[in-house]
Amino acid sequence: MRAAIPSPQTELHYQSAFQLLVAVVLSAQSTDRAVNLCTDSLFAQAPDAKSLWELGEDKIRTHIQRLGLFRSKARYVHALAGIIWQQYGGEVPAQREALEALPGVGRKTANVILNTIFGEPTIAVDTHIFRVANRTGLAPGKTPLAVEKRLLEIVPGEFLRDAHHLLILHGRYTCTARNPHCQTCPLRDCCLWPDKDRA
Repeated sequence: MRAAIPSPQTELHYQSAFQLLVAVVLSAQSTDRAVNLCTDSLFAQAPDAKSLWELGEDKIRTHIQRLGLFRSKARYVHALAGIIWQQYGGEVPAQREALEALPGVGRKTANVILNTIFGEPTIAVDTHIFRVANRTGLAPGKTPLAVEKRLLEIVPGEFLRDAHHLLILHGRYTCTARNPHCQTCPLRDCCLWPDKDRA
């Protein structure tokens, strides 16, 4: 996978830890492409926690209305901007507990921030990683947390930092939910999915 994706990184647009946090919160049940279309204009007007807080929930909503759940996302983003500005001086906290206490931030979002911004060896299990881990037999599990724990156990240390984005990108472009590209997959020889020969 590293050979196939030598520089794995998020496809979300951001210029700061705060912007990535907002983008990841907005990405729930939305594609990165749709989020980028929204955040490009949102961050141009309000690039940091203070300005996003001052922009207000209503105006945030107008920037993100193309996204699913945009009303609740606007509420979450406005509230977390206020907390980060008022309690953390505009800086995104580096502790899991503090991140997960923010509105709209769960374990998956916290893992993305801890990995991408703070360099921690975390793996945020989204639908792509969940599918790849189960389909290939790499780290089967019935819940995202079970898959995450198994991946952390089996992924060699040198790959832990990049595993998160390697698996996401592999699931997004090769091991797709429908019509996976098994014939050209770099994991074909070690994949345990019984339908790979029919894909």
